[in-house]
Amino acid sequence: MNARLNLFENPIAGKVIKHFAAAGKAVHDSPLPVSTQHLVTLRASQINGCGFCTDMHSKDAVAAGEDWLRLNLVAAWREATCFTEAERAALELTEQGTRIADGAGGVPDEIWENAAKHYDEEQLAALVILIAMINTYNRLNVMIQQPAGSYQPGQFA
Repeated sequence: MNARLNLFENPIAGKVIKHFAAAGKAVHDSPLPVSTQHLVTLRASQINGCGFCTDMHSKDAVAAGEDWLRLNLVAAWREATCFTEAERAALELTEQGTRIADGAGGVPDEIWENAAKHYDEEQLAALVILIAMINTYNRLNVMIQQPAGSYQPGQFA
């Protein structure tokens, strides 16, 4: 199985991906906890049905020391006891921001306020940007049918 388009060999796509990677580095280096970043990117990728990103972010999370149990329970985070209240707030904001087209009026105030209880303004900015970026990556990979399963941790570092 091959992708419909090679994003790295295409001149336009390659240029855009380099800019996205630079933006992603700024988020990664932000004060938003890296463990939260992994949970957020995994959950959005699951919702969007992006096999490539689900593969990549779960493997990168494990390589960074995340527990497989928590990763396996991300899809059922509401019922799982292994997430902090801050992580739950980030996961809820992720779901609302990812499913924005499904809800009238966008992200409800109570979801935003709950996230704001756990994260300062700089962390919130990083969280919002991360959610937007992973949704963009998911859509790119789903549209081009990027195959999943062969990613190696740190492959794009």
